[in-house]
Amino acid sequence: MVREDFDRDLRQLKDDLLMLGSMVEKAIARSIDALRRRDQKAAQEVIDEDDYIDQRRFEIEERCIKLIATQQPMAGDLRTLIAILHLSVELERMGDYAEGIAKISISMGDEPPLKPLIDIPRMADKATDMLRRGLDSLVNRDVVEAASLGVEDDEVDALYDQIYRELLTFMLEDPKAIQRATYLLWVAHNLERIADRATNIGERVIYLVTGKLTDINVSSG
Repeated sequence: MVREDFDRDLRQLKDDLLMLGSMVEKAIARSIDALRRRDQKAAQEVIDEDDYIDQRRFEIEERCIKLIATQQPMAGDLRTLIAILHLSVELERMGDYAEGIAKISISMGDEPPLKPLIDIPRMADKATDMLRRGLDSLVNRDVVEAASLGVEDDEVDALYDQIYRELLTFMLEDPKAIQRATYLLWVAHNLERIADRATNIGERVIYLVTGKLTDINVSSG
């Protein structure tokens, strides 16, 4: 009966982690949508709801620690709990980056956009796709899918470099554009960090399945 209780608790933790991932994915999408539409009310909602993401992360963490302390799991079960612990932190940090984008959107106020938002939404789409695929690899225990996130992270990094160079050009050509360019650069940086966290999810999935910690960042730079 004790084992059945443990298995049930472990399944619930996995389900709650996936729910947290869904909340974070929506927060990222909504923060970019608020930025695109210059909707400060929507941006504030992302900021307000980040407290709930934080709360869910701490609840998952506490339950993981309780199971480790009371059940003393071994081998695969222990790796699962450790992975869930780490992944909840990664997801919570992604939520913080989405909150950061929403705060930038509010700071921009009613200033006219420096340029049409094209590459930043592309970065957001890639980052959220990485998050989704990372969680799918967790559900399916798919180490190949998990490892492939390293390639996509390089694509996000390339987009960030492209945005950085373009915004730097704006700043050099027109000092009055520096503030608006800096805002967009901060947004791109947050998205780049979200993609990095998604890569960490892939590495944790590989650890869960194989017991080996692996660096899946394939960039040679």
